[in-house]
Amino acid sequence: MMEWNELESAAHACTRCGLCETRHNVVFGVGNRSADVMFVGEGPGEQEDLQGIPFVGPAGRLLDDMLSIIDLDRNTNCYIANIVKCRPPRNRDPMETEQDACIDYLRNQVLLVRPKIIVCLGRIAAKRLIDPDFRITRQHGAWVEKNGIWMSAIYHPSALLRDVSKRPETFDDLIALRAKIRELGCQM
Repeated sequence: MMEWNELESAAHACTRCGLCETRHNVVFGVGNRSADVMFVGEGPGEQEDLQGIPFVGPAGRLLDDMLSIIDLDRNTNCYIANIVKCRPPRNRDPMETEQDACIDYLRNQVLLVRPKIIVCLGRIAAKRLIDPDFRITRQHGAWVEKNGIWMSAIYHPSALLRDVSKRPETFDDLIALRAKIRELGCQM
């Protein structure tokens, strides 16, 4: 396991897949590096690639609003990262080979953060971290425990921007997340 500085340097120098050829910035992660709650998305979008920070575009603003509903804040009491650290062209889903090339960075981040809870943002993260057959429309909000970490998935904020009809379900998932945070005695 690498420590934070070494891990971040390795990610910034990474050339394991073709995404390195089109990136502006590696989007490593943001937040409290000892948070009890960690959020994992699929990969950076255009604004994230330009700024080098996860979830800063329209979906990021929505995510911040969602977090505030349950007293979470990206800068103080949670950590946010992605499966892949470089933007896939035209915001397409990251390919399996790109995920494979990048997953060790995320695994190392999880080992360093040591969260009690991981919330997958969208189906790509849920399929990678929870179950390859995960169905976000059926399984969002459900909890599983893996290696001592409680895991769940909610709709990706960009999906909620495209389809506002999913927002009430997501609100319920957020309330359930807050209950799980309290149940586990997570630091807020």
